Amino acid sequence: MTASNMFALRRDDASAAFFDAAADGVLVLRRCESGHWNAPPAMTCSTCGSRNLEWAPASGDGAIVSYAVVHRRGADTLPVAIVELAEGPWLRGQLQDIAPDELVEGLVVQVRFATPEGGEPIPYFVPTAGKE
Repeated sequence: MTASNMFALRRDDASAAFFDAAADGVLVLRRCESGHWNAPPAMTCSTCGSRNLEWAPASGDGAIVSYAVVHRRGADTLPVAIVELAEGPWLRGQLQDIAPDELVEGLVVQVRFATPEGGEPIPYFVPTAGKE
């Protein structure tokens, strides 16, 4: 994937661990001591309210919950989706390697990372073998 159509993101203290893992091709999520998974940038657990969250590696597997195709003047279309990760949290991102007319809810996807110039690694999703 080219990172030219992605907005550059900047790290801060709260996001540094996410971007460090992303640079190694690993998706990390926030997990509380009770084992509930939370999408970044969660600072408290959405299930139990705990403020004791740690970064933990996630599978990067998920399925499309919703999607849209952005039509940009003078540029290619840009498919984007909300993906329910295997661990439970939802993450939004761009979709690659799929035609807009092939998008369906439930399509199984896997996370990848691209780094736009001057920014941090950003997750995007590619289709895998099937539909859940």
